[in-house]
Amino acid sequence: MTTTRLRLIAHGYTAALRRARFGGANEGLDEGGRRAALALASAEPDRREPLVPCLSSPAPAAIETADALGLSPTAETALADCDYGDWTGRSLEEVGVEQPQALRTWLSSADAAPHGGESVLALRNRVGQWLDAQRGRGERIVAVTHPMVIRVAVVHALGLPMAVFRQLDVEPLAMVRLTGHGSRWQLRLGAPPAD
Repeated sequence: MTTTRLRLIAHGYTAALRRARFGGANEGLDEGGRRAALALASAEPDRREPLVPCLSSPAPAAIETADALGLSPTAETALADCDYGDWTGRSLEEVGVEQPQALRTWLSSADAAPHGGESVLALRNRVGQWLDAQRGRGERIVAVTHPMVIRVAVVHALGLPMAVFRQLDVEPLAMVRLTGHGSRWQLRLGAPPAD
């Protein structure tokens, strides 16, 4: 049985992320995000694996994070952030004031897409399909993507109920390790493996 070791890394801070705005897929890292990614690369050399395949969201923030970590990313559309439709670029507070019922619906139902974009369930299905395809690769892979993508990836990998994704927080530059064995994924916590 082949084993796939996948490291999911959240991109660094962007202006949209700092201001709790939906989307911001065309933004690069802000200055603080860039400095933090560079500092992480020198502080934790295990995240720098130039010979390991690196996939990333096509978003500039993900590509810039991978570059700062010393990786050579290949853009992967399945790792793109959720499509927030009409809410893209708007803050949670703004949407709450202007469309309170739509926001409540989105927050309470994973299959709702009142913004006209992608529902969280659709995002999980997209990311889950990609994740399932990686399991059989039998190699080490690094993927740099968005916090929301990592949240739904963990839910999918562990077979958790969709409601759990709202209880997961993924900080910028956080790393989640998943190990694929046969038909399942296992979440790895703790120090990096010695291999």
